[in-house]
Amino acid sequence: MKISMVGTGYVGLVSGACFADFGHSVTCVDKDVEKIASLQTGRIPIYEPGLDDIVERNRTAGRLSFTTDLGKTVEDSDIVFIAVGTPSRRGDGHADLSYVYAAAREIALSLDGFTVVVTKSTVPVGTGDEVERIIRETNPEADFAVVSNPEFLREGAAIEDFKRPDRIVIGLEDERARGVMTEVYRPLYLNQSPLLFTSRRTSELIKYAANAFLAMKITFINEIADLCEKVDANVQEVARGIGLDGRIGSKFLHAGPGYGGSCFPKDTLALVKTAQDHEAPLRLVETTVTVNDNRKRAMVRKIIAAMGGEIRGRTVALLGLAFKPNTDDMRDSPAITIVRGLQDAGAHVRGYDPEAMDYARQVIDDIELAENEYEAAAGADAIVIVTEWNHFRALDLPRLKSIMNAPVMVDLRNIYRPEDVVRHGFAYASVGRASAGGEAQ
Repeated sequence: MKISMVGTGYVGLVSGACFADFGHSVTCVDKDVEKIASLQTGRIPIYEPGLDDIVERNRTAGRLSFTTDLGKTVEDSDIVFIAVGTPSRRGDGHADLSYVYAAAREIALSLDGFTVVVTKSTVPVGTGDEVERIIRETNPEADFAVVSNPEFLREGAAIEDFKRPDRIVIGLEDERARGVMTEVYRPLYLNQSPLLFTSRRTSELIKYAANAFLAMKITFINEIADLCEKVDANVQEVARGIGLDGRIGSKFLHAGPGYGGSCFPKDTLALVKTAQDHEAPLRLVETTVTVNDNRKRAMVRKIIAAMGGEIRGRTVALLGLAFKPNTDDMRDSPAITIVRGLQDAGAHVRGYDPEAMDYARQVIDDIELAENEYEAAAGADAIVIVTEWNHFRALDLPRLKSIMNAPVMVDLRNIYRPEDVVRHGFAYASVGRASAGGEAQ
């Protein structure tokens, strides 16, 4: 099939590349001339494991192309995906749908023959109705169907998630679109990936409900971690004990500094606003948003306490700046709040991340960026693990101790055993576990 993917951000680029890898003919469209020029030469603007190989393979084979010409691309397509950003709107927290609606107007002008227009972007309930209205108003003669097909991609594991999904949710009101969407995803039949057909509004809500539930699960175990610290219990053992219950499951039960990224923060907030607008407030989700915001600030207090209560003029080294491993994305990363909080308390902050250094230069002021984890730690009064990149799991502790000004480790991801770190002469603090050594808490 001939597919247009409007938007070459994270969702659009991953989805377009994977559809091309299925054998479809895919053209990705974006207004950003520099980004398209880079993609045309094989340069990928984001870090996602495996994505560069898939893009290059399909670009070379002629199944994947990139352009700024939306009109011609839409005209030649059987199906058009809208995969533009829906950031939180300044001032009120609602999803900003201006990019979605602008794309709908442009698409409407070039529709030729029956075309399925799909919202891949994460959008509030009722957005598909408005997209349909805009297209019909812009081009009354157009023959089209609007479908909701939300993505469920984890950054750092997006290729696997796209090719082996738990489910494919398709919301439609026009039955003509069912066959088109079934054909688009036909290559996944061998993996027995279930296609869940629903109404359009139900599909839109499924995406938000899924993200909100996972965000609540993270926030729940973080609050349990706080209780564990007060009663001398171990949150990792608690998480394992409840996660073995099939009704609960073990995923998203890892205590840490709070959730971040491109989805959970904005989607939970947008869902809260939608629920309030419809006079059906979601108190659990409202609380989740508040607790998670407070959580990030609490990590600053934890670091200060581990350093003896005063950090003015001292150096803190942060390992990991992206919101999670295997991505360069720092949107709403806990690291941003932690850096600013430490700076406000008078500390000098030095940071290192394997992939997010360029991003960090754009979003964090006055941070010193190091070339590697040991350069970050040199002369530091504490080292803080913020993101659990794999190669932070086997740090040379004797080497660290020899180059640091003070041997203090604050492990916000619980990737080390306290006794191992203390044995090397460190004061050690973690999340939801008893303190060990020195002044760490």
